[in-house]
Amino acid sequence: MIRVPVDLREMVIALAGHAGQAIMQVYGRGFEVSHKDDASPVTDADLLANRIIVEGLARITPNLPILSEESAQVSWEERQHWTSYWLVDPIDGTREFVKRNGQFSVNIALIHQGAPYFAVIQEPVTGTVWHATRGELAYRREHNHDTALHTRTPASAPLQVAVSRSFNSDRVDAMLQRMGPVQSIRLGSSLKLCHIAEGRLDVYPRLGPTSEWDTAAGQCILHAAGGNVLSLQTGKPFRYNRRPSLLNGEFIALGDLSLPWRQWLVD
Repeated sequence: MIRVPVDLREMVIALAGHAGQAIMQVYGRGFEVSHKDDASPVTDADLLANRIIVEGLARITPNLPILSEESAQVSWEERQHWTSYWLVDPIDGTREFVKRNGQFSVNIALIHQGAPYFAVIQEPVTGTVWHATRGELAYRREHNHDTALHTRTPASAPLQVAVSRSFNSDRVDAMLQRMGPVQSIRLGSSLKLCHIAEGRLDVYPRLGPTSEWDTAAGQCILHAAGGNVLSLQTGKPFRYNRRPSLLNGEFIALGDLSLPWRQWLVD
C-alpha cells in the first residue's frame, strides 16, 4: 500500500495552484495555438504548466516516474514495469481554454497498481481545488476550507446529465432519449466529474475519444465521493497503464451507481 501523507497532499495542491496561476497569466495576455500530430490543440500555457508540474513532482517525489500529456513519449516497454507513477494533464480542456470559456482544469493523479489513488484537480479561473485519496473522502477546497463531497444518491428525475462542450454525437443524443426526463448541461474538461462528485450532476456519458490523463484524477475524486467512471465495454472502473495504448474506451460516469445505465446504451 502506498501512503499519501498530509504534507505530500498539500505540496501537490500547491503545485497545481502554481500551474493554474501560470495558465491564467497566459490566458490574460493572449497566446498562439498550434496542433499536435493528432490534431489536438496545444498552447504556451500547456507547455508552461507542464514544466511547472513535472519539475515540481520530480523534486517532491524523485523516485516516482511521471507521465504527462505533453511529455507522453515514454515507451510501453518502460512504463509497463511501473507500480506507481504520476499521471498529469497540465490543461484538461485546451479547446475550452482556446475558446476562452473558462472551463478547463489542471489534473494530477497518482496511480498505484493500475488504480487512481490520489488526485488533485484545480480550476485556474476560480482557484477551486478538488482532491481525494482512495479509501478516504473527496473534498472541494475554496479559500483554504475543505468541504466533503457526496454524490446525489439516489438520483431523482430529471437526471442532471453532463454533455461535452467540444464532443457530441447522435449516439449521445439517442442515449439521452433513453434516460427519461433529463436536464442536459454543457460543461468542459474534468469539471464534469467534479460536479458529479459534488451532487450537482448525475451522469456523464462519453462516447468519443479520451486519454488516460483526461479521466484518472476525476475518477479518483468521483469514486471517493460515492460514484465512479465505468467502461461501457466491461462495466468496471477504468484501470490505467495496463496496455500499450493510452486511449480510453467509451465510458459513463455515475454519481448513483444503481442507475440502470445498461438500458441506455445504443449501438
